[in-house]
Amino acid sequence: MARIKMHQFAAFLVLAASAAWVLTGEFTSVGSAAAEGESPPATQEAATPAPILRTVAVVKVPQVKHARAIHISGQTAADKKAVLSIRAGGIVAERPFGEGDPVKEGDLILSIDAAAKRAAVATAEQALAQRETEAKAIERLYKSGSASKSQWDAVKTALAAAKSQLEGAQSELDTAEVRAPFAGVIDKLDIEKGSSVMQGGPVATLLALDPVLGVGEISENDLRFIEVGDKASMRLVNGDKLEGAVRYISREASPATRTFRVEVAFANPDLKVPAGMTAEITLFGDEVDATILPRSVVTLSDKGDLGIRAVDAANTVVFVPIDIVDDMPGGLVLGGIPSDARIIVAGQDLVAEGDTVNAVEADMETIKRLAGEVTGAVE
Repeated sequence: MARIKMHQFAAFLVLAASAAWVLTGEFTSVGSAAAEGESPPATQEAATPAPILRTVAVVKVPQVKHARAIHISGQTAADKKAVLSIRAGGIVAERPFGEGDPVKEGDLILSIDAAAKRAAVATAEQALAQRETEAKAIERLYKSGSASKSQWDAVKTALAAAKSQLEGAQSELDTAEVRAPFAGVIDKLDIEKGSSVMQGGPVATLLALDPVLGVGEISENDLRFIEVGDKASMRLVNGDKLEGAVRYISREASPATRTFRVEVAFANPDLKVPAGMTAEITLFGDEVDATILPRSVVTLSDKGDLGIRAVDAANTVVFVPIDIVDDMPGGLVLGGIPSDARIIVAGQDLVAEGDTVNAVEADMETIKRLAGEVTGAVE
């Protein structure tokens, strides 16, 4: 039998020792000195850095009572307007007034040559006077028994006919005249003295401008805030401002625009304000609790709603929808904001709802800027 070499025997011993070590089931970590029964030390977790909170400036703004204001575009209009026409044709004999002249109710605007008509009136007046004299005489005789009842009845019939004839003649004469149906201003005259006019033709335009009206259209959303009698103001393109009250609100919307006609009456005793002038009309509703803020504070939510951002007690950002009560040159008057809200006035566009922030009271510079804008808005 061949002799086993030394190096083969050594390899066999190493293999046997390795197998015995594996079968014992005991393992020792390399580079550790852990003894039997001791747990290996826990691995230290990596430290998580604290989140950096964004800093925002907040203020509490006191609420005020403010009348809801609805701004609409419109124009001025006459309180009354009439295009006058004549009921009989002829030659213009009188035209006492000119364009732009004020007239009182019943004033003669023009008359046509009506000599025949006046003669008919005079004849009817004489006939009536004669019948009245006859009636008085027959009445005395009838009461004394010297006249019969048929005679008395005939005289009364003749008297009534004479009165009717005079009324007809007078009515015919009246067709030759045009008189003012109300006090106002003659805005336009279509005829001159001596010219010919046709029956039913227009001869003058009469306007009543005191009060003067501001007329505009209000949306169906704002209709619920306004009532007849509410205060209103009107600013004209020349800068003049008038104060008045709502006198009419249409109860039927325009089919094309779904808006409602509104009329506001303004005193105009000197007739300074004409009809047809462009105007900005402001309608004032009831007073509500409101907060006055600059426009820069207003923002949009993720859904596109208009509102402001504030922080709650846990300094979490919340979004508060707003109701615009009034829009003034220096800022907005907003409803719907809680009285104790801490409103974000700096950094509101850099945070979102649900964010936790470092809320600090606004510095004096920010407060002064806000106060200045709010003061400008109120003024």
